[in-house]
Amino acid sequence: MHDIEIIQSIQAGRTNEFKRLVEKHQSSVFRTALGFVHIKEDAEDLTQEVFIRVFQSLDSYQGNAAFSTWLYRITVNICLNHLNKTKSRGIIQFAEDMMQNLFNKAGENRNPVEELIDAERETAIRNAIDSLPEKQRTAFVLSKYDDLSQKEIAQIMQISEGAVEQHLQRGKINLQKKLGQLIGK
Repeated sequence: MHDIEIIQSIQAGRTNEFKRLVEKHQSSVFRTALGFVHIKEDAEDLTQEVFIRVFQSLDSYQGNAAFSTWLYRITVNICLNHLNKTKSRGIIQFAEDMMQNLFNKAGENRNPVEELIDAERETAIRNAIDSLPEKQRTAFVLSKYDDLSQKEIAQIMQISEGAVEQHLQRGKINLQKKLGQLIGK
């Protein structure tokens, strides 16, 4: 069953069909959220929030764009809103989250030095991605985490394909500069 058929079933009152929609798109929404927040538990919460919003807004879906495009727009907006709200959490909460993740990974039979090096590397990459301007970051996450084409990203971001290409190129350059400093290049 195609998305539009599932949506029509839901709009006709068969809300149990919503489960199909969630199952079909949950992994892509989660990947996108993870690309923005980097913490599995936060990405899971955001994924749930996205589908709650989708369910509440499904009557407003017009079908002018592909359902996946509409869904990605909602996902990106919720993730960016979450990031804007949590910026005020500060470094202490971020450090606590990183320590929790480190302890959760400790059972993987790796030595503490490897864990620390991996955690530092992950933190540097996350910080570099997080420091990108919003449009570069959005294009980067949709491209690298969800493997979307520039055309799809342009539809989601409501900009031209050329603008997407520019954001991706600038994002790559910015990441190379930031991560190059980390490894001494």
